[in-house]
Amino acid sequence: TASEDTKVNEDLIIKSAQAHDQTDNVKPFKREWVWRNIILMLIVHLSATNGFFLAIYTVSWKTFLFTYFLTLCCSFGIQVGAHRLWCHRTFKAKLPLQIMLMIFDTLALENDIYEWSRDHRVHHKYSDTDADPHNSKNGFFFSHIGWLLSRKHPEVMAKGKTINMSDLDKDPVIQFQRSFYIPLVILIWGVLPTYLPHYLWGETIWNSWFTCVMFRYAVVLNITWCVNSAAHLWGMKPYDKSIVPVETTIKNYLFG
Repeated sequence: TASEDTKVNEDLIIKSAQAHDQTDNVKPFKREWVWRNIILMLIVHLSATNGFFLAIYTVSWKTFLFTYFLTLCCSFGIQVGAHRLWCHRTFKAKLPLQIMLMIFDTLALENDIYEWSRDHRVHHKYSDTDADPHNSKNGFFFSHIGWLLSRKHPEVMAKGKTINMSDLDKDPVIQFQRSFYIPLVILIWGVLPTYLPHYLWGETIWNSWFTCVMFRYAVVLNITWCVNSAAHLWGMKPYDKSIVPVETTIKNYLFG
């Protein structure tokens, strides 16, 4: 009847108005910077600058090559291990290879494999949206390092909880790394790269720390970050011209 239709229309108008009011009450997201992370990254890059000059003018050629070797191991741990094996499950690996990749991933110190894979799965599922942890539409700086210096967008946190991580929950290698991540990092990321050059060929602790640890760490971080930033801006699009990511070959030649 006409009265029933009128009632339905009134209900729709009321619900629409309520939804509009709720939308109006939602505050726009304001990025909040995390000063602890900013200070830590400043320390890392200032230390890396010192390590860079030591690598050029002071350290032995053995230390220089050892640093490059560690950088390759880190890149292998992230790209082959965390990225292709555990995040995307593009191949299978026997336990010895899994352990080696876990060690290399720990050497890179880019969060444990579980967290890295979760963030990357969110990135792929919600690429270049507010739910993307390093949304390239927020600019080069944000997609490169800014996303690590600020609080996550609420959408990133909300969508991250919906990602299926059951395969990694059951993975013993990942759960071992996750359970003992801090002591593993101290040993693999810091202690061994510092003391091995000192004991094996007499490099100073100072040189080893700033070159093999801090300089190497900053290089590895920026290699990974370039995948999120530069690889969304500069390069070729051989398959789909409409997408944001591009093919970048220089990094592959230098670091695998």
